[in-house]
Amino acid sequence: MSSGQEASVYGMIGEEGFDRLTTAFYRQVPADDLLGPMYPADDLSAARERLRDFLIYRFGGPQHYIEQRGHPRLRGRHAPFAVTPAARDRWLKLMRAAIAEADLPGEAVAIMDPFFEHSADFLVNRPG
Repeated sequence: MSSGQEASVYGMIGEEGFDRLTTAFYRQVPADDLLGPMYPADDLSAARERLRDFLIYRFGGPQHYIEQRGHPRLRGRHAPFAVTPAARDRWLKLMRAAIAEADLPGEAVAIMDPFFEHSADFLVNRPG
């Protein structure tokens, strides 16, 4: 995917689409036996907002994430968590379920899914 294609996603789904996506994702997290323990229950709302703002920035929307948090530094921010291949696979499973629930246009999903897969692979920091 070109960065131009990725930047077009915000135009397709807007902030409301990213809200639906991240809400659907974080609705699944507390009950998940693998990912749930990685997220403090009292920080789920803030975690959802951070992910939403990051995705909006990454896919062509306003730069609020960068303005508030600086460079994403994804590997560094995820280093304290045991991101194993199993955690990666579970994250992708929950994100894909969230994409389906959010009912995003197929063209946007076709651009976002490879990004999610690549990012999840990139964040693995512990062996299985």
